[in-house]
Amino acid sequence: MILCVGLATVDLVYRVDRIPGADEKAQATSFEVAAGGPAANAAVTAAALGAPVTLVTAIGSHPLGALIRSDLEDHGVRVLDAAASSGAPPPVSSIVVAADQRTIISRNAGEQQFAVPPEGLPDAAVTLVDGHHPVLAVAAARAARRLVVDAGTWRPVFADLLPHAEVVACSAAFRPPTGVVEAPHVVVTHGPGPVTWTVAGVTRSIPVPPVEAVDTAGAGDAFHGALAHALASGSTMEDALTDAVRVAGVRVRHPGPRQWLRSLSP
Repeated sequence: MILCVGLATVDLVYRVDRIPGADEKAQATSFEVAAGGPAANAAVTAAALGAPVTLVTAIGSHPLGALIRSDLEDHGVRVLDAAASSGAPPPVSSIVVAADQRTIISRNAGEQQFAVPPEGLPDAAVTLVDGHHPVLAVAAARAARRLVVDAGTWRPVFADLLPHAEVVACSAAFRPPTGVVEAPHVVVTHGPGPVTWTVAGVTRSIPVPPVEAVDTAGAGDAFHGALAHALASGSTMEDALTDAVRVAGVRVRHPGPRQWLRSLSP
């Protein structure tokens, strides 16, 4: 089983011919609503690849939360809600996509803090955390057998998470304080460029085959979900990264938050 811990949002996804400028209106060519957030999207990806997946997040009892739960459960993800008694709205993101460009406006989890659900955290072969909901993230990191950290934007909680990590997967824009990233495996994605992988002080490159990208939203999340799935399945790190690159390539070739899953093969 794979455990994902972190952010789940309501994503409002608008596709337009071009990103509008200031004080400019645009007519969307399509509109979709789906669950989003790094951990949620990674969980959906891992589930689509055939893994049993549990997502620990904070949704609450607000009516918008039903949209998140429904989408995740429809895609095979079991949800443990640390905010079940909260009536506050869940995080909402508005995403405007034009070809391979995107603009995102989001509130994410803000300063909210939620404790581990009363039933505790399930045992998992691999645990993935995204750094949102810090209390949950730290508890999951300390309990993890194998920990993958999705390190997008630097968050103070990463200082508590990284010492437990087997794999830290960063974007090229990730800027930690000097000397903080110390893990057996450090992976850095560079968009369409090769993925770099550092182990024991040696850096290698994993090639990224060229693809025609039509929607890059959530590509990194798909990469992380596929990486966790491959590691849980017993793959070597090199094979796991190669498969994660493959899955991210499938993601960017299809518009919309979920249609790409139909083209995904385990």
